Amino acid sequence: MSLTNASPVDAAKAAKSASHVLATLSADARNDALTAIYAGLTAARDDILAANARDLELARQAAADGKLSQSLVARLDLGKKGKWEDMLKGILDVRDLEDPVGRVTLRTRLDDGLELERVTCPIGVLLIIFEARPEVIANIAALAIKSGNAAILKGGKESTESFVAISRVISAALDKTQVPNAAIQLVTTRDVIPELLALDQYIDLAIPRGSNDLVRYIKNNTRIPVLGHADGLCAIYLEESADPSMAADVIVDSKTNYPAACNSLETLLVQDTALSTLLPTVARALAAKGVELRCDAASKAALQDVSNLTLLDATEADFTTEFLSLTLAVKTVSSLPEAVTHINTHGSHHTDCILTSSKEQAEQFMAAVDSSGVYWNASTRFADGTRYGFGTEVGISTNKIHSRGPVGLEGLMIYKYKLRGQGQVSAVYGEVEGKKRYLHQRLPLK
Repeated sequence: MSLTNASPVDAAKAAKSASHVLATLSADARNDALTAIYAGLTAARDDILAANARDLELARQAAADGKLSQSLVARLDLGKKGKWEDMLKGILDVRDLEDPVGRVTLRTRLDDGLELERVTCPIGVLLIIFEARPEVIANIAALAIKSGNAAILKGGKESTESFVAISRVISAALDKTQVPNAAIQLVTTRDVIPELLALDQYIDLAIPRGSNDLVRYIKNNTRIPVLGHADGLCAIYLEESADPSMAADVIVDSKTNYPAACNSLETLLVQDTALSTLLPTVARALAAKGVELRCDAASKAALQDVSNLTLLDATEADFTTEFLSLTLAVKTVSSLPEAVTHINTHGSHHTDCILTSSKEQAEQFMAAVDSSGVYWNASTRFADGTRYGFGTEVGISTNKIHSRGPVGLEGLMIYKYKLRGQGQVSAVYGEVEGKKRYLHQRLPLK
């Protein structure tokens, strides 16, 4: 990994050249690089966590001064809740996945001696712009190398010490492998994001990782295709037949397991017939975890006699807000169609869930909700590349094309067509008399 202060255009040119080399390396060569990165990071653990602690100290002071959000501080902490161990395990998990490069997904015999193949190939050069989240560097490096893509990373100043320490270790590791150092670059020059976003002739895909403001800025200021989501506005619909204990467990985990995550619960939709039977149990469980409830009139009335709750009147804005904290908006709906309409209208197409004992209701919900993840009786926190078995992820996409949901190796691949012939020319083929007809014979995949 090159820790570079080169101009954006020079960095992008170097990445493009490196991507051409990386795309032709064997799976063993790419896997060897991931093994080297894992070993280097393992050996440098204390130094990297010390650098992260310095970033955290400054970030906490900035948050106390109102200059940085608490959710950003939470995402910065590399030693929290096993994040370091998860980061390292993700590298090995990615290494051990099937090679995604060069897989044949279609074979067709157009004519005798004229065979067409569709094979997977890397996208090219990725641009990752991120805030906090120092583990992103290792995640991206692992996924990019395994998938044969080059990557340019630009981190926020709040994680400078962390990502410089990680980058130096990765750079030293790559020097011992066949992967070009310029294939993974961390740009340290300040205020270069606008210039990077203008380099669509070299950069093939932009992936923002951070706040809503960052993602929206990236999407609004580049011609490069963008993979990501601006909001993680996740909702759960609590249907009247749900088991009370199960519902409480799922909702509490979705909201409190990691409130600053994009897959945490922000809106609870409660069927009106469940207000008196299910909501009090759920509300007590949430209150025990310190959750503040912002309720519409009906749900607030149903909870008036429940003690030790923090209840506020919800505003319309609360149902389109990603709180990223222990705050939950609660809204009453009369039916599944009303819940679906609310989610499709106010949600962010990230991850949404129904809690019900009715298979029919669940399948109808999962078919109708237009989100990258739709769940039945499971926490929204499962929306994660590691938990899906992808090793790790470059991010979660709410896009309608290419890749959706947690994006792992498959989402970093495109394809090309290979045609092998024996001197055939297109002019001799056609449907009119005297022309040769195509066979279009599907062949088994090799």
